[in-house]
Amino acid sequence: MSSPAAPAPAPYAYDPRAYRDVFQARFTYVAGVERNAHRYARRPALNDPATGRRWTYEELWADTGRVAAGLRAAGVGIGDAVVMQLFNGPEFVLLWVAAQRLGAVAVPVNFRLAPGETAHVLDDSRPVVFAFDAALAPAAEDALARAGHDPALVVHVDAQDPSAGGRHAPFDALLGDGTPKDLPTLSAWEETTRVYTSGTTGMPKGVSLNGAVEVLSAHDVIMHFPLAPEDRTMNMSPWFHRGGLYAGGPNPVLYVGAEAVALRAFDAALTLDRVAELGLTFLIGAPTNLAMLAAEQEARPRDLATLNGIVTMGAPLDRAAALRYQRVLTPRIFNGYGLTETFWNTFLRPVDLPDHAGSAGRASTDDDVAVIALAPDGGPGSPDVLAPKDGTTIGEVAMRSVKSGYAYVHRPEEQEQRFRDGWFHSGDLATWDADEYVTIVGRKDDMIVSGGENVHPVQVEGVLEEHPGVVDAAVIGIPDARWGELVVACVVRGTPDVDARTLDEHCHGHPMLADYKRPRAYRFVDELPMTATGKKARYLLREPTVAEDAAGTLARP
Repeated sequence: MSSPAAPAPAPYAYDPRAYRDVFQARFTYVAGVERNAHRYARRPALNDPATGRRWTYEELWADTGRVAAGLRAAGVGIGDAVVMQLFNGPEFVLLWVAAQRLGAVAVPVNFRLAPGETAHVLDDSRPVVFAFDAALAPAAEDALARAGHDPALVVHVDAQDPSAGGRHAPFDALLGDGTPKDLPTLSAWEETTRVYTSGTTGMPKGVSLNGAVEVLSAHDVIMHFPLAPEDRTMNMSPWFHRGGLYAGGPNPVLYVGAEAVALRAFDAALTLDRVAELGLTFLIGAPTNLAMLAAEQEARPRDLATLNGIVTMGAPLDRAAALRYQRVLTPRIFNGYGLTETFWNTFLRPVDLPDHAGSAGRASTDDDVAVIALAPDGGPGSPDVLAPKDGTTIGEVAMRSVKSGYAYVHRPEEQEQRFRDGWFHSGDLATWDADEYVTIVGRKDDMIVSGGENVHPVQVEGVLEEHPGVVDAAVIGIPDARWGELVVACVVRGTPDVDARTLDEHCHGHPMLADYKRPRAYRFVDELPMTATGKKARYLLREPTVAEDAAGTLARP
């Protein structure tokens, strides 16, 4: 007699809770660096040739633990800000990793900011600790005097003498006796880094990034270069930029187990010498850096055989430039496009050149990128309504990316306007073709990108209009071979004695205007073109200003 059939098992339902717990606790940047501290304990992690200092992964992990102890002793806790106004160097890396180990938020700040702009960041992020480079002391002191917020600890960083503190604590004061025993374990969703970019009025606005964004940004670079533990990279652009820290900088390098080489300030000859001397495999910078590298290499060739590639961001490469760089520097030239809020979202690979030179490439592996149709009323478009993929119709670039933290600091209205339904609306105008190669043609607003730095016209105009001899001003960018765009002011004078030198002296050293935002040329006009609603029509000034530049009639200080 047969036994009764066993009852059918209940339908299987996967329980994701165990996976979710591991992901939230271990899919963090700090966990990745910790793995390398024992996996690649004796491999080089960080090299500062200027001072002769070098760290293995084991040493880097130990020293970031000591800095974490020093930060905690200063009162830094979970979620507290640590503002760092530093050049590329070991102290930047130590503070950035230590803050994350402590559960704090690292806030790298542009060292070119004017004192009033830095004061804005201090009041906006309210750091417990503010660390600045010794070379920036006068501007940093001015910023501290202007800020309403008073950090609990101010650290003076002197790379040549870490024990020197000036009026403030030296960096060595942050080095505790050892790693605290009870460092927190935070989830992948907590804020880890806050980077600042230009706001709608030109004042910096904070962009929040979380632990998962850190890891996914690193993964993106590791995939696209690709980057391996055997690589040795050097950024020609500052680490305070999203495109510096994350594009081949400390973020992906320390996560994959490669070596980061610090370059305090870009110099074409020194950069090429470092490639030959240290066997660098990747250089990362702006198109302006590549132009200067090519000129230097043509003048005094070096052996660049170790290079696996040069990666550039900030502006597209035209066909002639791409061919020149491939011939003179390396065949492997890459170009990434994106913004502080989203990192890079399209990528142009060596195989795309020279046929697609001038474009920004196609969407990165994990990203959705769309050129959306412009709304007839000038309002926001929708990712559901795309511009035709014909290579000619202009629309706005929108991107949906896991490399974005989807947040601004203290800017709820702008956050709601720019981040909508999972998409970031960039404000960049572009076309795309049938293969989805995106070509940037301009901006909906009038942001200028000069030497890889954003310059907002409204801020510069406000400074110019403070001068009693200026009735009105409009600031635009015109093409420039060296800087990408040159900042030019079109000025309506109130008195005939106002000239380029007078206005340059007014702008130079202004506490609310970084020097790189200062106009380098002037055009004096009887009136400014206006829209029907009374706004400055800056786009109407570009063509005649470019013509005057070609004729050599622009006024220069």
